[in-house]
Amino acid sequence: MSQPDTAISPLSANAAIMEAVSRQSYPAATLYVVATPIGNVCDISLRALHLLSIADAVACEDTRNTAQLMTRYGLHRPLLAAHMHNEREVAEKIISRLQAGERIALVSDAGTPGVSDPGAKIVDAVKRAGLQVSPLPGASAAISALSASGLIHDRFFFVGFLPSKAGQRDTLLQSLTSTAASLIFYEAPHRIVESTAAMLAAFGPERQVVFARELTKLFEEIHRCSLGEAAAWLNADSHREKGEFVVLIEAAPEAAADDNLEAKRVLTILLKECSVKQAAGLAAQLTGQKKNALYQLALEMKGENQDQPD
Repeated sequence: MSQPDTAISPLSANAAIMEAVSRQSYPAATLYVVATPIGNVCDISLRALHLLSIADAVACEDTRNTAQLMTRYGLHRPLLAAHMHNEREVAEKIISRLQAGERIALVSDAGTPGVSDPGAKIVDAVKRAGLQVSPLPGASAAISALSASGLIHDRFFFVGFLPSKAGQRDTLLQSLTSTAASLIFYEAPHRIVESTAAMLAAFGPERQVVFARELTKLFEEIHRCSLGEAAAWLNADSHREKGEFVVLIEAAPEAAADDNLEAKRVLTILLKECSVKQAAGLAAQLTGQKKNALYQLALEMKGENQDQPD
């Protein structure tokens, strides 16, 4: 005799979960940093949906985009424009509303606010005002791409968007060539070919690269190859130069990491007696490494030393 079917239907389970979500604590006078989908509208947490339904206002990067997103979930809340050009000003308004006991949600157009998106300055101002900030985790393009990259390393270094000026971009890339961690970049479609060429020049043709394009969307594509093969892959299909990119570079081999340690040892000695520019020039002669990369490393080391207490 068969056993009766005791499985809970998806609809019943969802109702039970949403009831549990609504019973959780959502303190007033709190700024809630809410992650929203990076493409697929289904990639939002139940806590995020509930919080967005009870918030007194939603501070967002683009009110049109957020209004459209919330409408798809059947939500309608007052919206505050909070973009890169007005973060300081809107932070004051948010602080006043939080001090009055309101709950304010902070979102960006996609993903997690403050990660290569507006939001960090607002969070900083709110915390400096002594008010509570609570994160509601969710979608992140960087972490999603890393999880599907197959790059095996215990550490990663999130760079975000590269500088738009070629000289600054190349200097930054050179400073990362010996980094013993997987590197994560964001890049716009109109710059992907140029940036890939710059990465090839900096890291060499053997280093592995992963292109994660249009993550969670209909035309999602994740491709891994050597940097020497990257240009051919991009040029093989014009569609590959469209959509938002996450680009990952594998960690530096141990020999490169050792070179970086040697460069730091030499610069530590030279910076005691020389300017940053002089130290970088002398270190380049002593180690055979590129002067621009050593100059950037020396600047970082100088800043770190100045931050140390006496």
